[in-house]
Amino acid sequence: MGLKEDIRLHMKEALKASLKDGNEKIRLSTLRLLMAEIKNVEIEKKEELSDEEIIEVVSRHIKKRKEAIESYQKFERMDAARKEQKELSILQSYMPAQLAEKEIRDIITEAIKNMGACEPRDMGKVMKEVMPRLKGRADGKIVNKLVRELLVGED
Repeated sequence: MGLKEDIRLHMKEALKASLKDGNEKIRLSTLRLLMAEIKNVEIEKKEELSDEEIIEVVSRHIKKRKEAIESYQKFERMDAARKEQKELSILQSYMPAQLAEKEIRDIITEAIKNMGACEPRDMGKVMKEVMPRLKGRADGKIVNKLVRELLVGED
């Protein structure tokens, strides 16, 4: 069963549970929003999305939630931040397991050696090389930070 079918199944389960218990309403609304976005992208592409493409959609929603949490916390809107945090945890359950920082660092180090990159100006090349390998398994901000550290550290 594909990722889209899993999401659809979990959405149906949340709908049934929300009829009995109001606690599932956040889960239901989050999954409905995600399915709507998947459908919009499919309409735009005029084809069914692969699991990798669905992960990209989920990843975009996760990024939006993280930004919203930061914003709400900045303005001390903790109730809204908690709601966004619940939505974030629901969305993260559909992402592949995240790599540890050491694993990310190893992949970046290998790419740097293979490319012969040695200066901070090579950062774009290194990012272009490693991001497809880390897609969905590592946060881009963390990858960016580690690439910068490794390139500056190798001078």
